[in-house]
Amino acid sequence: MRSALELQKTVHAALLGHAPLVARLGGSRVHDHAPARLDFPYLTLGRVSIADHSTSTETGEEFLLTVNVWSQAKGKRETYEIAALARAALDDAPLAVAGQSLSMFRFEALEVRFDASAGVHHGALRFRAVTEPQP
Repeated sequence: MRSALELQKTVHAALLGHAPLVARLGGSRVHDHAPARLDFPYLTLGRVSIADHSTSTETGEEFLLTVNVWSQAKGKRETYEIAALARAALDDAPLAVAGQSLSMFRFEALEVRFDASAGVHHGALRFRAVTEPQP
């Protein structure tokens, strides 16, 4: 599962390298696991699913990755704005994954909801990626 870790590193770097997103977040607030008492808004790298995507001649993996947006703003506007910037940073971007050839990285869906128990808006962006090992 080394390729999943390398893909996550690449996604993290791409999000932090997208100046409009970092500016909208108010800093480098992109985390694998959010530390306690973190200022809002921020992003976390969420759920990852991995499936075999091999053919009869080549090996490959398919990933479904989630990037989470967290906001305490009144209403969903901030969540949508940050989600749009995260999508712009990643969708069809020419990402370089160590040891892998990335044949596709595409946005698939966005779900936005209010979590009343935590008092936060949560946006979940789902991306699909396909990789093959580099020769």
